[in-house]
Order: sequence, then C-alpha cells, then structure tokens
Amino acid sequence: MQPTLLSLATHETLTALCEMLYLLRPTRNYYGQYSGGINTMSRFQGMSDADKLNDIQILNRALFFENRGVWAYSFAGGKLSTSQVGKTVLELGLQNRADHEKHQDMLRNAISELGGTPVQMEKNYDLSSYINKGQGNVDNDVNIAKLALALEIGAAVGYVSDTTKLKSPYMIELEAGIACIEAIHAARIRAAFNALGIKIPVVPSALISTSDRDTWVIKVDRAA
Repeated sequence: MQPTLLSLATHETLTALCEMLYLLRPTRNYYGQYSGGINTMSRFQGMSDADKLNDIQILNRALFFENRGVWAYSFAGGKLSTSQVGKTVLELGLQNRADHEKHQDMLRNAISELGGTPVQMEKNYDLSSYINKGQGNVDNDVNIAKLALALEIGAAVGYVSDTTKLKSPYMIELEAGIACIEAIHAARIRAAFNALGIKIPVVPSALISTSDRDTWVIKVDRAA
C-alpha cells in the first residue's frame, strides 16, 4: 500500500465530509455569503465597536498562526530528504499548506469586513518552543512530521479556545469550522505514521483541547 495514496484519501474524504456538513447546516452559508455577493454588513449589525475590536484581535491572532503555519511547511519542506518517508511528509505538507492558505484568505476577509487590518505575514518565525519541548525538529523526515503534528494540534486547540471568546456568531462558525480542518490535519499526519509502518492510534483521544493536547503530540524521543 502506498502511504501517499492513503494519506490523500484520508484528507480528501474527511475534508469533503466536514465541508459538506458545514454547508448543509441550518444557518446561513458563511462561505456562500463570501462568494455570493450578499450584503455582509448585516452580519455585524448590533455589534458594539468594543465587540468588533475584540473579534478583530482574536482573528488576527489566528491569522498570525496561519501565517506561521504556511511559512513552517515551506521552511521544513526544503529540509526533507528524497526518501519515501520524505516524499510522504512533503505531500502531506503541501496539501496541509494549501488549506492554511485558504484559511489565511478567510481570516483576512473576515478581519477586513469587521473594519480591521489583517496582520502581515513575516519572513521568518520562531519554532524553538516546540523544538525545545521535544515536539518535533527539522533534523530528519520523521521529526519534521512530528513538528507538523504539534503545530496542527496547537492550531486546533487554539481555534477551539478562541471560539469561546468571540462575540460574532459568524466568526464563531468560521473559527469552529477551521478547527475541524486543523484536527483533520493532525489525524491525517498520525495516519501517515501508520501507513509507514509505525503503529499508533490515529485518534488517541475522544477530545481535542488544551487538557489532552499531550496525548496527540508525538515526542522526538519516542519510537514514532
């Protein structure tokens, strides 16, 4: 069985399912409103300036991490080997990065609609906090995959936490929807480990939150 085919099928199937459920929900279609030209100003009627500022700050924090994620996949991708493992990790990285780039656009649009200024992408980002905790590294293919996993878990957990702080129901839906995709990315990376012969639970916990984050990451000193 080719790991790349398994990882691709996992990603496309789960992502399509998540998007289908989102589009079929009984509330108005957030993504459709973005693309359909419907007047979006009515979504924020009744929000105070303070509430708008609150949501802008939270969304900009999320955008910072999306920017970092796009950069990290590009940076780490250049350090992968041409082995089968390296090629598998690269394919995962390219597909995950494509989702993060879509998230960047969604967040930028949302911030602008709220009257804010989207944070700009930086040339370099610091990943030392993950590396120092042993949650990945850029010294070999497997550790790069572990680092990507830690970043995806951090993103999913962050979005889940942020949804409790947002004021706009539309922004809550947006960040909750993105959190689903970040969790899919994490499970997808863990599925790739299994496809490469390293047997670990794809979904190690029934919950993804700050309280069980450590059950999802894979430390550098572990066999996986």
